[in-house]
Amino acid sequence: MLPGGKSSRPALPPKWNGPGHVRRITRAGLALVLAAGAAWADPPTPSDPRALELMQSLALHYLEGESGYLNAISISKQVVEVGGRKLQAHDSIYYLLTREAPVNYLHWLECDDVHIILEGGPVDYFIFHPDGQVEKKTLGRDLAAAQVLVVSIPAGCWKALRLHPTAGYALMANVLTPQWTKDRVKIGAGPEFLKAYAGHAPWATEPFLRELIGPNFKAP
Repeated sequence: MLPGGKSSRPALPPKWNGPGHVRRITRAGLALVLAAGAAWADPPTPSDPRALELMQSLALHYLEGESGYLNAISISKQVVEVGGRKLQAHDSIYYLLTREAPVNYLHWLECDDVHIILEGGPVDYFIFHPDGQVEKKTLGRDLAAAQVLVVSIPAGCWKALRLHPTAGYALMANVLTPQWTKDRVKIGAGPEFLKAYAGHAPWATEPFLRELIGPNFKAP
């Protein structure tokens, strides 16, 4: 629920005409955009039946820029002050990756971001810290295989997600603290990012980092 008791989930259109009939949005003003109703478009169609069911029942929307599907869950009524600015203490979303949209492309947030696996997976997380440290974590339920149920990404880090090739989908709940705002996010990077992080782990090759940036690579 949004402050004031308003629902954070928008109503589905009068006829939900299958998997292609999905809203395409940016994350700007997430809860308000979802409620306001952006234009409809045709993002990649999931082939996994459960992914389609989740998309419909949770009213998930295709996310331009980062890719994947999402919808708001809630936003805190508590207010905190960060750098002289008042923000809601947290907001939360459902987030879905599918076989057809398997990558959440590289982006940076000025808020802590905690991801909890709900269904499906596993998902690899590639985290890039401001000091040059890199991490790879796998969100999933196979604890014996060193997967984790929760991944916490500190504020000020870059990150990208990639669904395992054998997985049909992954549904997560994400909690952002304090709330997400459009002026505190960056999507995509360029040669400076490659220079800063390439070679800092065996997997962190320049070609692979370019894959994580995807269509948002910023050429010089």
